[in-house]
Amino acid sequence: MGDRASASPEFAAVFERGFAPLAAAVSDKRIPGGVLGIVDLKHGRLTRAIGSAQVVPATRPMTEETWFDLASLTKVIFTTTRILKLADEGVIDLDAPLTALLPDLRQYDADAWERKITFRQCLGHQTPFPAVEPIYTYGRDPDLLRAFILQRDWRAGPPVYSDINFILLGFALERLTKKTLRDLDPGQGLAWSADPEHSAATEDCTWRHRVLSGEVHDDNCSALQGSGHAGLFGTVTSVLDFAESLLDGTGASKSAIALMRTPLSNKRTHGWEHPYADWWGGTTCSPATIGHTGFTGVSLLVDFDRGRAATLLTNRIHPTRHFDSGILALRQAVGNLVYQS
Repeated sequence: MGDRASASPEFAAVFERGFAPLAAAVSDKRIPGGVLGIVDLKHGRLTRAIGSAQVVPATRPMTEETWFDLASLTKVIFTTTRILKLADEGVIDLDAPLTALLPDLRQYDADAWERKITFRQCLGHQTPFPAVEPIYTYGRDPDLLRAFILQRDWRAGPPVYSDINFILLGFALERLTKKTLRDLDPGQGLAWSADPEHSAATEDCTWRHRVLSGEVHDDNCSALQGSGHAGLFGTVTSVLDFAESLLDGTGASKSAIALMRTPLSNKRTHGWEHPYADWWGGTTCSPATIGHTGFTGVSLLVDFDRGRAATLLTNRIHPTRHFDSGILALRQAVGNLVYQS
């Protein structure tokens, strides 16, 4: 947790600038609440919470200890990091097809395009998989759904950001470890679920018939009972700890961090995004920045040139996703102010 008393005036001013748009969004009732955290290799870290962790059916305050459903931050904090570590160790060849670990992928059609996609293509979302697929509507048996995903004749299209890429990478991790993802260590300070009374609530779910808190919001991850694309929970402290480990080089090898920073397209690196026109991360961070967002209202920016990372954690879909929370403008405003010269 940030020590505000010992923070330099300059760093404290940066934090205040970045916190102002979050405070305004809560005041305007665009979002119930949020936590901002910034870590800087020279200046330490500062964190602050505002608003409510839950407003329906009861109200609970947001705190710096609140657990968040990290949604697609799971892709970068957990799945990407582990896939790149296995590549470092020579266990995975990033340019090999997924069938190296998932030989039963489209096993009834030797010429299927799905059998040719590689680990690297999945990391960079450079495959023909569709952007969205309501897998959970096909049932709730996790083993049956895994077989369905592996054997489906997927409709092919232009490369887009698709959860299917990381669902398959998660399957590969499960095959290697002979464990489900939820049986794997999620990492220091992270978890696959959290105490509902100490979590930021997400949606009043239309098919689970309850307000979700401390259990994964993502419908497909819930039905699969664990997936490589979502499901991780953490606090502002655990997200900043992860970000700081990338900045100081202790969280991954030099080669893995280099790949996280290496573009595979005009928007994406290995697992992450890099700055592009109208990026959600704003325009003031350096070109050496990577970042990612999560549907629940979370995001993380890591600027290697500045030695500074910022995470904005909100419950913007509570109690419903069907509301314009202004999250894109909020993320851009916070990013611009945090990295403003």
